[in-house]
Amino acid sequence: MDEQLREWLLDGDPSIGWQVERNLLDLPESTWTATQRRVAVEGWGARLLAERSPDGRWADGLYGPKWISTTYSLLQLWRMGLPRDHPEAVASTELLLDKPVWVFGVGRDECVAGFGLSLSSWFTIDDDRRDDLVTSILEQQLDDGGWNCRHPRSGSTHGSFHTTINVVEGLREYALSGGARTAATEEAERRAMEFFAAHRLYRSHRSDDIPDPRMTRMPFPPRWHHDVLRGLDWFRAADAPRDERLGDPIAVVMAHRRKDGRWPIHANYSGPVWFRMESGRAPSRWNTMRSLRVLRWWDGD
Repeated sequence: MDEQLREWLLDGDPSIGWQVERNLLDLPESTWTATQRRVAVEGWGARLLAERSPDGRWADGLYGPKWISTTYSLLQLWRMGLPRDHPEAVASTELLLDKPVWVFGVGRDECVAGFGLSLSSWFTIDDDRRDDLVTSILEQQLDDGGWNCRHPRSGSTHGSFHTTINVVEGLREYALSGGARTAATEEAERRAMEFFAAHRLYRSHRSDDIPDPRMTRMPFPPRWHHDVLRGLDWFRAADAPRDERLGDPIAVVMAHRRKDGRWPIHANYSGPVWFRMESGRAPSRWNTMRSLRVLRWWDGD
C-alpha cells in the first residue's frame, strides 16, 4: 500500500481508520484502540448514536422498519467497531434479548439468531441466552453444512448463502468474545467453510450458475444479504487456510478494482436509511479497506 493510499484511508471516518491501523498497518493496540474510541463521538458513529431514542430503540422498532430499526442500527455500529463496552449499545442489545416477543428467541429465524449472537457477543453481554442461541443454531445446521431460515417453516434442506453468512459471523463473534469453543462449534464452522468453498461463495455447486448476480456486487453495510466480499472477509476473520476454490470470488473482487487502486461502493438494497456513508460517485474507503485486508489474508502477508 503506497503512502497516498494509506493517507487517504486514514483521512476517512474513524470507523474505517482503526481497522486500517489494526488490519493493514499492524500498529500497536494502544494506537488503534484510541482511534476506535473516537467512533462513539465523531463522524458516522456519533451521528447514528444520536438517532437512538431514550428508551433504547431506533425508529421505535426492534427489527423493523428496515434499515433503521434497533437491530439494523446496532448491526451498523458493530461493523463500524463501536467499542464493545459502549453503555448505550449494550443497553439496547439487552433490550433486544429481553423482549419476550423478540425473534432472537431460540428456535426462531436462524438468520436473525445470527444477528443476536453477533450483537450480544460484541457488545459484552454475559448472558446464558447466548449459549442457548448457539445450541439452537448448531441444531439447525443442514446436511450440506449451511443454514436456511426457511427450514423450520418449509423444510428446506439446502443451505442459504444469506442465512449461513449471518449465522457464521455470529459464531465467529461468539468465539472471539470468549464463548465456549467446543468440538461442536469448531465442526460447525468447518462444515460451513466447506459449504461456501464448494459453492465458491456465490455459485450453484451443481450447474455452476450464479443464482443471484447481486452476490458479485459489494454494497456496505450488507444488511442481511450475502456477497463475495462479505464471505471472503469472514474467511479472513476466521484465519482460515487458503482454499484454491476461493480464487474465483477473489477474482470477482479484483475485477471491481479501479485504475487508481481503489474500490467502488455498489448501490445498497432499497429502504430508508439514517444517512448514506458513501456514494458510488467516489471511491469507497469501506470497500478499499475490506478488499485490501482480504487480499492480505489471501496472499499470506
